[in-house]
This record gives sequence, C-alpha cells and structure tokens, in this order.
Amino acid sequence: MAAREEFDVVVVGAGAGGLAAATFAALEGARTLLIESTEYVGGTTAYSAGTTWVPNTRLARTVQADDSRARVLGYLDRAVGNRSPRAMREAFVDNGPRAIHRLMDDTVAQFRARPHHPDYLYELEGSTAKGRALEPVPFRASALGRDLALIRPAIPEFTILGGLQVDRDDINHLLSMGKSARSLRHAMGLIGTYLVDRVRFGRSARLVMGNALVGRLLLAARQAGAEVRVNTRVTGLAPRGSGQVLTLADGTEIEARGGVILATGGFARHPQRRAEMLPAPLAPHSPAAPGHTGAMHDLVLAQGAHYGEGAASNVFWAPVSTRQRADGSWAVFPHFVFDRSKPGIIAVNKAGARFTNEARSYHEFALAQYATGTIPAYLVTDAAGLQAYGLGLVRPGARGAKALIADGYLKTAPSLRALAERLGIDPAGLEATVERFNRFAETGTDADFHRGETVYERANGDATHGPNPTLGSIGTGPFYAVELTPGDIGAATGLACDERARLVDRQGRAIDGLYACGNDMQSIMGGVYPGPGITIGPAITFGYIAALDAAARARGDSAERAA
Repeated sequence: MAAREEFDVVVVGAGAGGLAAATFAALEGARTLLIESTEYVGGTTAYSAGTTWVPNTRLARTVQADDSRARVLGYLDRAVGNRSPRAMREAFVDNGPRAIHRLMDDTVAQFRARPHHPDYLYELEGSTAKGRALEPVPFRASALGRDLALIRPAIPEFTILGGLQVDRDDINHLLSMGKSARSLRHAMGLIGTYLVDRVRFGRSARLVMGNALVGRLLLAARQAGAEVRVNTRVTGLAPRGSGQVLTLADGTEIEARGGVILATGGFARHPQRRAEMLPAPLAPHSPAAPGHTGAMHDLVLAQGAHYGEGAASNVFWAPVSTRQRADGSWAVFPHFVFDRSKPGIIAVNKAGARFTNEARSYHEFALAQYATGTIPAYLVTDAAGLQAYGLGLVRPGARGAKALIADGYLKTAPSLRALAERLGIDPAGLEATVERFNRFAETGTDADFHRGETVYERANGDATHGPNPTLGSIGTGPFYAVELTPGDIGAATGLACDERARLVDRQGRAIDGLYACGNDMQSIMGGVYPGPGITIGPAITFGYIAALDAAARARGDSAERAA
C-alpha cells in the first residue's frame, strides 16, 4: 500500500512566495510541508536582486518616505487600471506591511529600505523615489548548516571569483579599491571571507540580494517548524472533504486538511502553454530558474480553476544577451540597469536607428522590441563606454572583453561603419543615429525618446555625468556591440484568485482547499511593471494571506484571518 501522510498545510514550490507561505503557516501552528520539485529552493528569487515592493511598511520611515494608502492605490490605478481587479490591489496594499512586519518581528527574515529606489513609472502621479522597494539584509548563512547547500546558487555571471556574490554596495567598493583605503579593506574582507567559506562550506556563506532573501526565509521556515522536501514531484491532486490530497511521484499520498498553496512559479516553461501564451517570435531563452513548468496548473485546472484575463502582457520581460558556456549550458544575462541607461550606450535596430528610450524599465524595453519588430536589437557603445560601464557580460574596466570577443559574444570593429557591417545592419543608418545622439548628449535633451527625463531613468544613469546622466557621446573607437533578444523573467498571467488567495472557478466561487501566490496567481499588476520587486512583494503578501486562511481552515476556524 502507498504511504499516507497528513499535514495541515502543504505548499508546493519553494521560491520567495512558497518559503514565506510555509513560514507563515508554521508560525500559525499549522503542521506544514513545503515541497520543491527541483534540487534547490529559491526559484527565480535566488537569481534576482531580492527587491521586495511593499509600500507603507515601518521601514519607509527610515528613509523619510512620504507615502500613504491612497497614494499607493492611486499610483497603481493609473499604472494598472482595469487590467487587474482593484480589490486584489487593495488586499495587497493592506496586508503587505503586516506580512513584512510579521517576518521581521518573528523570524530571521529582515529587510531594509534604500534611500533612493524609484518606482519605474515615475511620470505617473503617486509614484515615489523611496520607501516602497525593500531589500533583504545581507545574511551570514552558516546558521543554515547543511541547508546552505539547498539554496539555488546565483547566476555565475553575477558573481566574481567563481561564486562570490556582490551587491551594489560591494560593486562600488570593488571599483574604488584602488582609490580608497576603506574600499580596499572592504574588498579584501570580502575576498578573504569567501576563500575561507569555500574551504568550510564549498561555497560562499555570505548571501546577498536574492540569495539572502531565500536563505533567511529557509531558516525562518525551518525554525518555525515547517518540513522541507526537495526533488519531490506532485503527480496527482484531488479534493477530499474540505481539503486536498496530493499524490507524489513515488506513490505517497499526502492529505492537506487546511489546503494546498501553489507557489510553483507560473506557466512559462509549460511545453504547450509557452508557445500558446508568449508572442512570436517565441523567446528562445529565459533568465528565470528552471522549475516553473506549469505542471501543477494542469492538476488544478481539472478542478475548475482557470487563468485570469486582461493582463497587458502574459509575462514580464527583460532584454537578454546569451553566451554558451564551456560546459554547453547557456548564460542568459538580463540587461536590467547596468548598461542600457548609461551615457554613451544606445540600442538600435537593423536600420541602425534607435527604436525606444533605452533608459525605460527592462519590461518596457523588451515590449518595445516586440512592438517595433526589433528582434534582435543591438546595444552599441565605444571604447570609453565599455571602459566606464561595461556591456552585458563585460564588466566595467572592460574586464573579460578579450574572451568575449574571441567567442563572438562581444562584437567589435575600428569604426561605426565596420561595426554595422559586421552586425549586418545599415552602416549609414548607424552613423546618422550616432551623430544625432551625440547632439542630444551635448544639450542633455533627447528629442526623439525623452531619455533621462524621469527620476527613475536618471537614477540608473551616471550621477557624475552631465548635463543628462543618461546621455553621453559615442566617438572613441574601437566600437562594440552585443545582441539583445526579449527574455521572459516571470509569468504575469496566472490562476484567478480572490482576495483571500483562494483559487476560483469561472463563476467566482472558491475551490475548496486550493490557494496560489507568486507567479502562479494572476498578477495584481496586470502585466504592467510599475516598480522594482513587484513580483516578490505580492508573492510574500499573498503567501501570508493564503497561509493564514489555510491554517484557520485546518483548525476549523471559519474567520477570515487575512483578507
């Protein structure tokens, strides 16, 4: 006979949303199981900066943010509109601070607000430059013991020395170590600690950004009493009473009396739905983690669940450049903020012409690629730009350029005309575009695409460069380019839910014992990207809402605890 187990709450998927949901359920006293299909926990969160967009927490006061519930909702109304139900956004705004405060008060999961981290659609009324985007506090993860090996490693190209993770503060110190004794001490401390960690743990135990958030949430879940199982695949799901019964690949049956919370990362690697729900040409590469196969969706759709409708885009996007590694795997590098908005860097199409404002958010940039048919696009700079800011996998100081030129990732030529010919784009068009752009750089005004006119865009430029921190001339040969294609970074279309994170059928009725959070849930942002961390913040918040409701059901408590 198959083994049978019983839990109050079962969470499927161990990214930020799933780890948070398991933590909250366990804190409520529920016997909690967290299941992950891959060998690592962390999902795409582990690859990310870990930024968590939750407005109106007490952390906003630490950066003197002037914000309110009405201001946040007004901003989201203008950004998202009717692409998602306003009631879902209200549930997020009301419960987000409660979720963050519960983590900070009762667990090792700690956050901080940066003094300047603007909303992406800063031109809209209600936007802010600080207080909404939180980041995980760096984490010395030796306390995890053997569980440290469970955390999905960061993207190798986002590390140095084969595995040392660095955040934006570390990068500033590393770039200044030849000029500042303080930065040199910081850099030497990082490297020394990393080398010791490699001997003791086989990897760095100093976690930053997404890895720090995952590490803190994993320890929080463990300390709260949640059981965690990796390499565990669900093959069946059926209602039983008011709960659900899961069947695992090894035949084990697990009853979840209070409910099952889906946090598997969305549909985007589902073999059929990827082709059905993503635009053509189909993005060949995704920088997201590999676990979001949509397999659990098939099981809940059979119980009457359905996908939400009305999103502006079915997925969130970033432009990516790709390089095949020595082991045959692909490095898929998302061009978030490090190069596109820097002075002396432009993006052009086959005609050699600019097609969008390069300093807009990564989501909007990739959408512009689709809207204008610019696939691929080419990110172009000169020798001074490459030296100052890098380009894709090339780091500032032109570090790594020779190897990347040798394998074809980075294209170079002594003149713009020769570079255009090598890229297969119009040489006269590129020369004319650069000449016009250089005039914009002199005046500080981009008459074509208004680059550098919002606080968000200027924040991602070079604050030491004027008159516009995002505009700089291109003219010092040799010249360089990398190829950009759109890459999906997470699902925006997900399963339709109510304000209590319960899956609903097409009549709006809750399906007993089924919940979703993260990219499994229809995004409350409606396929729009209004700020940094707008996937992780709602994932944690609706993980909190789902966990409290499912734990209450397991206790037989019908009170609406979270919504």
